[in-house]
Amino acid sequence: MKIERIDLRIVKLPMIRSFATSSSQKNSQTHILIKAYADGLVGWGEAASPADPFYCEETYETCWHLLERFLGPAVIGREWSTIAEFKAPYAKVKRNNFAKAGLEMVAWDLLAQAEGKPLHALLGGTRDEILSGVSLGIEADIQRTFDQIDQYVGEGYRRVKLKIGPGKDVALIAQVRERYPDLALMADANSAYRLSDIPVLKELDQFGLTMIEQPLAHDDIIDHARLQVELETPICLDESIITAEDARKALDLGSGRVINIKVSRVGGLSEAIKVHDVCRERGVPVWAGGMHEMGVGRAANVALCTLPGFSFPGDVSGSDKYYVEDIVDPPIRATSGAIAAPTAPGLGWTPNEARIEAATERFAALTAER
Repeated sequence: MKIERIDLRIVKLPMIRSFATSSSQKNSQTHILIKAYADGLVGWGEAASPADPFYCEETYETCWHLLERFLGPAVIGREWSTIAEFKAPYAKVKRNNFAKAGLEMVAWDLLAQAEGKPLHALLGGTRDEILSGVSLGIEADIQRTFDQIDQYVGEGYRRVKLKIGPGKDVALIAQVRERYPDLALMADANSAYRLSDIPVLKELDQFGLTMIEQPLAHDDIIDHARLQVELETPICLDESIITAEDARKALDLGSGRVINIKVSRVGGLSEAIKVHDVCRERGVPVWAGGMHEMGVGRAANVALCTLPGFSFPGDVSGSDKYYVEDIVDPPIRATSGAIAAPTAPGLGWTPNEARIEAATERFAALTAER
């Protein structure tokens, strides 16, 4: 297979409601959509990069630079038949995982289409549907949090994740647990705490949380091991896990008991599968986090979640939780807290190019001549 042309688009969609974490607040999402032409097929990918460097060091501007100047030109005009062969021309590029994940997604979509299989089948998925949870941002008014929980639990979502941060933690979780004593509930700190906060984090043990996600520094696995010894609640690692080797080392150290796998964070579906396999060999549960992906990236997340080790409901919820109108048809929806795996070849959902064009803020076409 040979890619003849790649189209890059910066696409911006307004969100239904503002979403706040311990480090940022978003009213819209701006991601890069990648469209590649190869052997009469068209493949799609999404670099779900943040607008700011607060979750990780990347932004959509850094991803654009890498895709336009390095990654895209590296693969155009080269023959390949496997994902490893596709990635080989840019193997020397360090990190920049969100950009790499978007481009690699194109290759997976093309391969699945060429073989006439839905992507989840090509990945080795074993489920025909995935279970979904929801992630709720920090709200100034607890009633707004209650209203959202009521809505999403009423819609059948299987667990609720609450963003927390210093001063918005114990009291918040206590109020939610009192109102919803049987709710599958977890907390996500996005690296907001330090070891000196152990007394506060230990208070969360009393609320029966399924896990606390990434309480300490984004690049740490040492202090998380020290913290896990102090807590009854399992720690889930997110930002700290960039590769399968990171997962192995963290599990060796006892830095956590659960791992969140994000396709973008680990640089693509191939590394995500490797992280999944390391955890499955150890009997460690995994689940899929999200970056408020639009329909292309969300479709890839659905496919990943069909792998057998994904034993917790993930953040891969219906697009109607975030966007009034997404960029794929039909819309990706959760029914009673589950999303059906598609049967069509490739990603399984069709990008709506008119809506994508209307939401495009920047465009570039890459060819071998450019």
